[in-house]
Amino acid sequence: MAGWSQHEGLAVSLPVEGVDTDQLIPARFMSAPRSEGYDKFLLHDMRRKGDELDPDFPLNRDGADGASVLVAARNFGGGSSREAAVYALYDAGFRVVIAPSFGDIFSGNAVNNGVLPALVSETDAERLHTALAEPVTLHVDLDNCRIRAGELDVPFTIDPVRRTKLINGWDDIDLTQSHAEDIAKFRERVAAERPWIFLD
Repeated sequence: MAGWSQHEGLAVSLPVEGVDTDQLIPARFMSAPRSEGYDKFLLHDMRRKGDELDPDFPLNRDGADGASVLVAARNFGGGSSREAAVYALYDAGFRVVIAPSFGDIFSGNAVNNGVLPALVSETDAERLHTALAEPVTLHVDLDNCRIRAGELDVPFTIDPVRRTKLINGWDDIDLTQSHAEDIAKFRERVAAERPWIFLD
């Protein structure tokens, strides 16, 4: 997974509270192999009226194609722990989701797949939604934790460890391996102090 610290991309607004992982990808699609891509399943039922795409749904509107930043509402990604919800976002091209609150497991899954869950205040979320009456290009600065579009400048927060993982393109194994020297020193010290706990 490639790391990143700056992202500029088209943003769309989804001002709907409580979009959960079952809405992000309904369970009936999760038996499909990932190699086929999960982008077509993203928000599948919310985007449709019957069998047809709803032209008024934010992701279906003219100008929303190619969006890579999603400005959402509170409690985005709550519900079940399915990682496929992040796969659907990633495969659809999204690299940043901005919201006032996230499901915690969703946030962890997002970071492990290179997607930033950027936490903003309710007030700043509303400012972003207002600015995105039409899709707008946003600049997301992970180094300084800022979101910018023209004169709009909004701070966001993310756990520092998760920020480091995104910048370096690390998953949890990579993060552990980054401490290999300290782990080796710890093991050496413990082996000297309590050699009986180590097998030959």
